[in-house]
Parts: sequence; C-alpha cells; structure tokens
Amino acid sequence: MKARILATVLAGVFLMGAAPNDDPYAWMEEIEGARALEWAKAENARSLPKLQNDARYKRLYEDALKIATATDRIPGVGFAGDGALRDYWQDREHVRGVWRTTSLESYRAGKPEWRTILDVDTLAKAEKANWVWHGADCLEPDERLCLVALSDGGKDADIVREFDAETGRFVDGGFRLPEGKHRYAWVDRDTLVVATEWEKGQVTTSGYPYVLKLLKRGQPLSAAQEVFRGDAKDGGYGVSPIVLRDPDGRVQAIIAHRPLDTFNAEHHLVTEAGPKKLDLPSKASVQGYVAGRLLVSLEQDWTSKGFREGDLLDFDLAAVKANPASLAGKLVLRPTQSQAIEQVATTRNRLVVALYDNVKGQVLSFARKGDGWTSTKLDLPKDSTISIGSTTDHDDRMIVYATSFLTPSQQFLADAGSAQTSMLRTAPARFDASRHVVEQHWATSKDGTKVPYFVVRPKDLKFDGTAPTLLYAYGGFLVSQTPSYAATVGKLWLEKGGVYLVANIRGGGEFGPRWHNAGLKLNRMRVYDDFFAVSEDLIQRKITSPRRLGIMGGSNGGLLMGVALTKRPELYNAVVIQVPLFDMIGYTHIGAGASWVGEYGDPAVPAERAVIESYSPYQNLKPGQKYPRVFLETSTKDDRVHPAHARKAAARLKEYGYDFLYYENIDGGHAAAANLNERAMRQALEFTYLHQQLMD
Repeated sequence: MKARILATVLAGVFLMGAAPNDDPYAWMEEIEGARALEWAKAENARSLPKLQNDARYKRLYEDALKIATATDRIPGVGFAGDGALRDYWQDREHVRGVWRTTSLESYRAGKPEWRTILDVDTLAKAEKANWVWHGADCLEPDERLCLVALSDGGKDADIVREFDAETGRFVDGGFRLPEGKHRYAWVDRDTLVVATEWEKGQVTTSGYPYVLKLLKRGQPLSAAQEVFRGDAKDGGYGVSPIVLRDPDGRVQAIIAHRPLDTFNAEHHLVTEAGPKKLDLPSKASVQGYVAGRLLVSLEQDWTSKGFREGDLLDFDLAAVKANPASLAGKLVLRPTQSQAIEQVATTRNRLVVALYDNVKGQVLSFARKGDGWTSTKLDLPKDSTISIGSTTDHDDRMIVYATSFLTPSQQFLADAGSAQTSMLRTAPARFDASRHVVEQHWATSKDGTKVPYFVVRPKDLKFDGTAPTLLYAYGGFLVSQTPSYAATVGKLWLEKGGVYLVANIRGGGEFGPRWHNAGLKLNRMRVYDDFFAVSEDLIQRKITSPRRLGIMGGSNGGLLMGVALTKRPELYNAVVIQVPLFDMIGYTHIGAGASWVGEYGDPAVPAERAVIESYSPYQNLKPGQKYPRVFLETSTKDDRVHPAHARKAAARLKEYGYDFLYYENIDGGHAAAANLNERAMRQALEFTYLHQQLMD
C-alpha cells in the first residue's frame, strides 16, 4: 500500500543500564517483576472501584464502546495492487481486528464487497496468543506477498511472518523474524533488507538494531549478507532501510538511514562496492522518489547550500548515485513563517504535499515541468485537518481525509493530476454539535512568543470561570496537534457541558522544524512556559478557573502533565497523566529513553542535567504541596516509555501522603489498550475522573 502514512515507531527495551543508586523505587523498572506487578495490581484494586462504582462510569463506558465499535465508521482504506483497496477493521465482533479487501468500484458505490484477508481474532484464538495487529508491508507492485507484524499484547517488539494476501495463508517456509524491534523492507520477492538483533545483544544502548543485512528466501538469519553497520552507541531508533522504486516497482536505490540521536542521522547509499555516505545535513528526512527525483525535507538550515529549515528539496537520483558525496539540490517548496509541511507523498507522476497554515490544512499537487515544479491546490474543506491517507503508483489517484472538531470526518478520492476530488464517505455525527462553536486564540508565552490554541465551547457559554474545561497538549518530537473530530470527547465531555481545548505549544510541528527546534534540550522550559501561558490565558478570558480546569496528555505529553503538576499545581484541579515519562534524570536507562537524548538532552552532560533537574517531575515532587488528585495510567506491555515512570510517580505520591488514582493495564503497549474494549474502558475511567474532579 504505497505511501500510507506511518507514525514513527519508538520501540524500547525492558531495562538498559543501571538505575541511580539513591532511587528507592528502582525495583519498579523490572517491567514484569513479581514485586512490581503485585504492587501495580494492588493499586488497580484500590483505584478502579473509586471510578467504576461511580454511577456515571457505566454509561460513559457504553458510549465510548459504541463509538469505538461502530460499524458505520469510515474504513481506513488504502490502495493495494492494481485498483484494489484494503483496510484493517475493528468492531464489536472483531475487537482485535480483521484485515480485508474490496474493489474501488464497489466501495465508491457505497456497497463494498469485503473479502477477509486475515482475521486476527481467529488467529489469536487458534494460536492461543494475545496478538495485536501492527500492520503489513507488501511487495509492490502487485502487493500479494506481505510481511505481517504481530505484537504479543501490544509491545513495540513484533514477530514478522510472510503472508500471501491472495490465498489468505502464511507462506510455508516463508520469511520469518522472531520477536524484536525489526526494521525491514522488500527488495524483491526473494530478498529482504533487514535490521534486527542478528546476534544476542547486537542492539544500541536504547535497544534498537544497528546492523543492516540482505536476507534471501530460504536462508537462516545467520547466512544474511551485511550491507551496512552503525554503532552500538548510536541513539535514535536504529538503522532502517529505505527502498526507492519506480512506478513499476523496480528498485532504483537502497538507502541506509542511520540515526545518531533522536533527530540527527546519516544517510548511506547501499552499493555493491559498499555503503557511500550521502552529502546531506544531519537533520534531513528522505521523503520519497518520483519523476527521477529524490525528495528530501530539511529540519535544519543548510547554510552552505542556501537552504533553510522546513524546505522541501529534490535531487536528481542519477546524479546522487554517481556522486553521493557532493549533492546539488533544488528548492521545491519553502513554507512561510505561518506554514509547515505536514506530509509528503507521491503518485505515479506527482509529488503531493499536505501543507498547514496557522494549523489549518490544504493539499498541493506538484507536477515536474522542465527543470522545476508547478503546483495546484486541491479543492478540500477549509479550516480543517487535511491528511493524505494513501496514494498509488499505478496512477495519480489518492485518498484524502478532512476532519475538524465539530464536523464528522470526510473521506475523498482525489486525482493529483487533475486536482479533482469526489466524496467517498462522511462519518455520521457521534454527538450533538449544534450548540458548540470552535475558536482559535493566541496566548503570549514568557519570552513573548505567540502560541495558538483551539477552543471548543458552547455557543452560550457564560464567561464567568465556571465551565468544566479539559486542556490537551503534547509539545514534542515535531508532532502537530491539528483539529480532529472529537467523537469520544464530544459524547463523554462536550455533551455533558464541558469545554475542550487543544494547545499548539512549541516542541510540536505546527509551524515546521523551527517550532520544534525552539523547545529542544536547553530550551525545554519554553514548551512548558507555552502550556502555562495557554492555561493562564483561558483563565483570564474567564472561559474557566483553576477549580474547573483539567489537563490531559500522554507519553511526552504525560511528561508535560507531570511538569504542570509539580510547577504550577495551582492552575489545575484534574491531571490525567497517560503512559508518561516522569523520571527524567534516570530516563536514559529506562525503556527506550536513550534514543530520546536529541529531544531532552543527556543527564550525563552537566549543563543539560541542570535544565532537566529543574523540571523532571519525579525529582520535583515534594511533600506538603497543594497538588490536585491526579490520575496516572500506564501499561505493563509498554516497552517504549516503560511503566516504571508511572509506577515510580505513584509510589512517590503515596510516600508523601497524596491522594491519587492509578491504572496499569496488563496488556496494551504504549497505547495502554490492546483492543477496543480496553480502549473504551480507559476512556470511561478518564472521563469519570474528570467528571468527579471538575463537574462535581
């Protein structure tokens, strides 16, 4: 399924390195240690009845499950092979999910004739395994042979097995990779290019593979041929292959991507004579290949070549292969200060870009004309999040999505060549949005930077500070928080009289790499200052007050919640801390923490440690403070961030005598939910807590 948009995989390990000697809760870092699990189960038994015995919980759970399992959702279809569509679908009967296919013609007609490719529920039952679907990588152009990734309970580590999508069977004697954090791609039907833990312990300090090899059909892993090697000290997410193909599926180049830390990386052309390093800045991303051109985006200035952070460039691939040490790129697109390139994709003949302006989306289609590019804007809804769901190399068609807070999501079939679009699906409304309005406001941060945030509120809101309000933010890793249909929030919160806000603080990608780079390492407090500025601004506008203001965030956003709790507890009366980072002094030895040094800095470096110590929630928790009752959530199977962060936060709160709630899902991975039922349960727990804290 060419150009499907994949999230960055941030996998982890159980325990790397040694914990600080003075940490009394270091034993919680043994991810499935008997003592740690016993403690977590006891906290679940204490906390869950306080939420599940609330009269509101049952209805909130039923509403959340109804939304999660609704059969009239928009299928997330993508192109596969010549004209076929595929999607992965979950509902009440398929809580683990079913991978299925249909024709574009029947789908457009509104009566798709689905054929099951793989039923994960049936497979899990037959194999007595807690399988969680992690996707399939299929060999172009026909996409019949696929590498299916399955996770035990939702861990980032996968087992990979070759599957025949036509027969619906795993291939006897086919490619198979044991459980691990693999990076792989097809070369041809008999060859893979794979980075994995070839020998025990052959991973980086953050648990990722750094040796890339060619694996032939029928070969044992031990016989694979090495084509590139990084270093065990590398940061980031491990060496991974990038295979560039022409529209007919022929391989034009293989590139080894070698992360040095979270964001800095090298790119090496894999050749028969050995790898050759490409002349690219360390903060650059290969985005694709079309019309003979290699597409690259910049996350830093390339001063010597006259390019800026945020630029999209192209290179003649033939020239790149002829002289990889001296590249001459050309500018395709330079976003303005208010813009950001969110996605880059390709069709058979076109380059396609999802571009945002003040956090509002559009899609541009570029055609190669002579020595440059000309662009056309597609006709899509305004003031919305616009995302490219899938493209195909067979022609210039693509599937595009439009969504906003109050308008149900829409799915379009678009032609990148003609710029024509036609509606495929519109999701039904999940809550009554007729009484609400969306606004965009701007807060002024501590250093004078203007920070936008979205407000979803009742039209007749009384600006007297009494509205129960939920503020969500993330602020890291170049991840943008754009408007999306608030189905669950709408039903479980807005309909009940709540106000919902999303803050576009620095650290994210809402205004391109500059917005992200502004909050890295020594400048991390800018991210948190932005969040506090938004909180203060909405209080000053009397949208709400500290008594009625709650906040929510997960992972890096969970760290943000911890900083808010310890730095500005007087601003909030509810804090939902989901699968968080929390111990930032020890984070580099917990889970995949060592791979995030490029984001937060290294506690082993004195100047960076001083900044980290100033905000690390675990170290900044203190007794005798007026902290609100917080709700901490994590998952035993989270091998990315690691449950020790939430466990240790809860243990420290208990040590100091604070009231708090804790929920550790035994499965679920970094999403804290392994299936739809668990997801609905988590959401119902969260909103029961928010009702208790902010509406009672």
